Amino acid sequence: MIMKRYWSRLLALVLVVAIGLIGCSGSPDGLSGDYRQDTLAVLNTLRHTLELPDDSPEKLAAQSQARQQINTFAARYQRDNSVAGLGSFTTMRTALNSLAGHYSSYPNRPVPKKLKDRLEMEFNQVEMALQRGA
Repeated sequence: MIMKRYWSRLLALVLVVAIGLIGCSGSPDGLSGDYRQDTLAVLNTLRHTLELPDDSPEKLAAQSQARQQINTFAARYQRDNSVAGLGSFTTMRTALNSLAGHYSSYPNRPVPKKLKDRLEMEFNQVEMALQRGA
């Protein structure tokens, strides 16, 4: 039992370090500056985080990365007038606010299925809007 806990903590630490090193490459905030590309990257990260089983050793590191990407994305694009009126952006902000709210209010609880389903629907709407250029 103690060895299992040791290995899961070690794996989580390795993942956090790897994510940190990857995040340090490119732009300082980890985003490219291309709204479409950044939105899809954040969506992929969030989907990966939501799909992880609750007992996964990488769950905490993935949630930490997701929270950081939510904050970085919001900080970068919320005052950008070129994307503020896009349907993909408003839907994305709704999804990000919902997930960030859950992580802030219930940091130790898993994301409920109802919220996961709604987020997946919103993620699909964002992808469709991006394909249309909206």
